[in-house]
Amino acid sequence: MPITVEKVKEFLQRATEVLKENREYLTELDSAIGDADHGINMDRGFQAIMSRFPTFEGKDAGTILKTAGMALVSTVGGAGGPLYGTAFMQAGMALQGKYEFTLEDLVKALEAALKGIMNLGKSKPGEKTMIDAIAPAIEALKKALANGADPVKALEETTRAAEEGMKATIPMIAQKGRASYLGERSIGHQDPGATSSYLLFRTMLEIAQKQGS
Repeated sequence: MPITVEKVKEFLQRATEVLKENREYLTELDSAIGDADHGINMDRGFQAIMSRFPTFEGKDAGTILKTAGMALVSTVGGAGGPLYGTAFMQAGMALQGKYEFTLEDLVKALEAALKGIMNLGKSKPGEKTMIDAIAPAIEALKKALANGADPVKALEETTRAAEEGMKATIPMIAQKGRASYLGERSIGHQDPGATSSYLLFRTMLEIAQKQGS
């Protein structure tokens, strides 16, 4: 079952709602180890994506995601804007010209997004960042597809891995960003970036379940 441009737009619309719903939660997580603005910033950034929605008409998936990425970079402060903006732009480049794509194409787009995040943030797994949710999610998706899982099942496993990765940040010592200044005091707190990443994977699953029903 191919992923269409309409599903990409539906994902962005639903992600905007989910991030608005979780704005206070993400900000609360960030208040413990960051600048207390992650939820506010993600909400603002995705509202900016929605403001560009009229320009998506007739555009391919890659162009839509690149436009979304540029909206995030231009409107979101802190580290989240550049990192998520880069992720969306790199994913968009991987899907350039595609009006429909497969889950295998999605893997390539997610891998491009992760590479962009790691390069920009000079970070790797295990440093208490969004990478700790994204990297295992991609591996889970690849494994599920290799095992012949259907799209919904594959995204269920992907989302589960993202959630486990998110929770795994709790005992970690932060090594990047404002949280790294806390040293061992960052232990015991869930990373807000890993949490917002998990929410985006969960939204992908929600859209797939709706399509499959």
